[in-house]
Amino acid sequence: MSSFLYRLGRAAARGRVLVLAVWLVVLAAAGGGALLLNQGTDDTFAIPGSESQDALDHLKRVFPETAGTSAQLVVVAPGRVDTPAVKAAVADAVNQIKKVDQVATAVDPFDNGVSRDGRAALIAVPLTVQQPQLHASTKTALTSIADDLAAKTGTHVYTGGDAFSNRVPKLSPTEGIGLVIALLVLLLMFRSIIAAFMPLITAVLGVGVSISLVYATTLVVPISSTAPMLAVMLGLAVGIDYALFLLSRHRDQLADGLDVEESIARATATAGSAVIFAGLTVVIALLGLAVAGIPFLTTMGIAAAVAVALAVGIAVTLVPALMALAGQRLRPKTKRAKRKRAKPQIARWWVRTVTKVPLLTVVLVVAGLAVCAIPAVDLRLALPDNGTEEQGSPARDTYDVVSQHFGAGYNGPLIVTADIITSTDPVGLVNKIAGEIRTMPGVAAVPLATPNPKGDTGIIQVIPTTAPDSPQTDDLVRRLRDQEPHFQDTYGTKTAVTGITAVGIDVSAQLGSALLPFGILVVGLSLILLAMVFRSIWVPVKATAGYLLSVGVAFGATAFVFDQGHLAAALGVTHTGSVISFLPIILMGVLFGLAMDYEVFLVSRIREEYVHNRDPHRAIENGFISASRVVVAAAVIMFAVFAAFVPEGSATIKPIAFSLAVGVFVDAFVVRMTLVPAVLALLGHRAWGLPPKLDRALPVFDAEGDSLVHELRLADWPGVDEAISARGIGVDDDRGRPVYRGVDLHAARGSVVVLHGAGKTALLYTIAGRVTKLNGDLKVLGRVLPQHVHALRREVTVIGCRDSAAPASEVAMALADDIELVLIDDADLVLRTDERDALRDLIARRRTAAGRPVTVVLSCQHPARLADLLPADAALFSLAQPVEVH
Repeated sequence: MSSFLYRLGRAAARGRVLVLAVWLVVLAAAGGGALLLNQGTDDTFAIPGSESQDALDHLKRVFPETAGTSAQLVVVAPGRVDTPAVKAAVADAVNQIKKVDQVATAVDPFDNGVSRDGRAALIAVPLTVQQPQLHASTKTALTSIADDLAAKTGTHVYTGGDAFSNRVPKLSPTEGIGLVIALLVLLLMFRSIIAAFMPLITAVLGVGVSISLVYATTLVVPISSTAPMLAVMLGLAVGIDYALFLLSRHRDQLADGLDVEESIARATATAGSAVIFAGLTVVIALLGLAVAGIPFLTTMGIAAAVAVALAVGIAVTLVPALMALAGQRLRPKTKRAKRKRAKPQIARWWVRTVTKVPLLTVVLVVAGLAVCAIPAVDLRLALPDNGTEEQGSPARDTYDVVSQHFGAGYNGPLIVTADIITSTDPVGLVNKIAGEIRTMPGVAAVPLATPNPKGDTGIIQVIPTTAPDSPQTDDLVRRLRDQEPHFQDTYGTKTAVTGITAVGIDVSAQLGSALLPFGILVVGLSLILLAMVFRSIWVPVKATAGYLLSVGVAFGATAFVFDQGHLAAALGVTHTGSVISFLPIILMGVLFGLAMDYEVFLVSRIREEYVHNRDPHRAIENGFISASRVVVAAAVIMFAVFAAFVPEGSATIKPIAFSLAVGVFVDAFVVRMTLVPAVLALLGHRAWGLPPKLDRALPVFDAEGDSLVHELRLADWPGVDEAISARGIGVDDDRGRPVYRGVDLHAARGSVVVLHGAGKTALLYTIAGRVTKLNGDLKVLGRVLPQHVHALRREVTVIGCRDSAAPASEVAMALADDIELVLIDDADLVLRTDERDALRDLIARRRTAAGRPVTVVLSCQHPARLADLLPADAALFSLAQPVEVH
């Protein structure tokens, strides 16, 4: 992949104007599509297959008046509300409300809707549509009727209910603070205005494209209002960080004196590989939200994944183009040598401190994080209701007035449906069921019990004694559902519990049950991906354990503020007791990708140092110092972007932004930059290496472009055009024991080489590109191995000689297919005359059909047996004796 990115970076640099123009056209097209196709967001949280959703869908067909959203008009009088004048005015208002478009009916409150203190009357207004389909004119008409009623009676009339909720999160100027902090960090890091603004420009462009695509997609599928805001947060955070990684590598290479275009290509290949790996982990984790089986959460994950994927695409295409446009202006004024001499003393002091007594550091960090995670046991999940609305809004004021005068349960009524199609007394049956429900604990009232006009479905409205998001309301729903067998046996009717509150409880329950499989998916994925990158067992285990600690602390901090109420006022939290149901699964998915991002960037530098000097403690210090500046800058920027959504964020976005900000801070500064060096210091040499079988089974993911660096280092080696160039190559067996070591071999094109000695077959198959794990430098037909083994295999053929034969057909095919390298294993075993003649003819001709020279490499047990086949210039290579062949 790094080779492809190298070519992509160079192409983007050369076609910089075209690349910039293409992305601007994409932005314009996406923006135009959003303006034309946008249908608005839909916060109807459905959960197909659940009891509440199935019952609600049934009501839409048989009793549509009860299946839509609803409004509430609450009349509050200075004294008693049931005076004749107020009654008459309210009755007139009820008649007007019934005539309003989209209103199913209106209930006179003086039948059963006056508060116990006698000061308030509740006019319930069921509507025929869900909240997203509600016309603005309907709400305006209801508000106008309420204002007229207040003016006539001298009362205060509150207009609210779900119909007046406004949970759509909006961007505010406060979010810009995150971008300002990001700009300041970039200016301090790069000391260049051009370099500082570049990541912000690319991130904003990526967010613009992704948000436009999200709104255009509303034409096809419903998308919740949280989805675009989540895409904005993630798009800005990862977009800035990914551009930062490429810019940092590019400027370091420019400081070393590298040419601008070459530096862009290398930065795209090396840092770009890490960006793709980090982005891939975030995308996979976000798409993994589908395991919950909830459509709105799946679309949210896809929307956020699109934003991250676009950030990656911009990082490896537009950022190189902008770096090329900036040219020499990005070259640091301070020479690289001086910068190396001025290594950050704080970073050196910190890494030496945390690794001085590594076991103590590990114990303190793990214990401290575990304590911070304790409040997570109180984390309560619920869907947002009007109690989470902004204070002073009509929906929130009405919610508070209803709670004050009627009780919190009136803000979240439940609906019990009963199948009464076989009953001869539908009204009596519904009343009997309602009578039993009234006696159940947790039930404040049953104000409505009636069959539908067709008499096949009964509706029983149940008012809980507690708020919609309280655990006691969950218990009531469970008790009602536990009564279903009783109602079936006693009355022969099937019942179900539904309503907005019940749907929210079912959504929360399903999301909670999805956390374990999603956690297993994320943890398993992190172990596999990191094992692929670092070729180690302990590094993935340590990284995953650190990720789980970060998640635990983020959960604990969120529960501490949003459930327990500590620091709520300082953070502008107006509703405590629960957080939105999908916060945990969103947090786990997003933080997983970001944690892997920091892990790869930091530990890959440490691993690179270890590979070079084999000193684990020196590698930790040098790698940490090298990577710490960029990791700190990236973490501060990401923290600032998330934290900026907390002060003015909606009740939906605020806890998500807060938990992500805490998670990023803890993971970057406590886990990655404190715990990781200490654990690596404890492990020493044991931190690096995989069991041979597992090493071969896992594919190689070059997240830092080491393969390209190796390839570029060998670009001009050995200085002449050879068929085979090997320097110090070696291969180990399954147990880690050397099959051969330190082999130097140089063979000109068209030459004949004979291999013999221990490991001859392994060397032959290494040259053929059949061995993907080797040490040293190897070029075959101009291709660096093992990076290009797949491309090489098309130009090489291997013939195995067994049972005293080498099929003549294989030899003939090798010549006919224009193969330039023929390798024959155990050639001395060929004894049959016709087969031996075919080999002799191949060795004698050594030309393809197109006239290109063919190099022949034979392995044998007894070289003397090949004397009649070999030309005079054939070279004998013993694995114990390096030789050059020309």
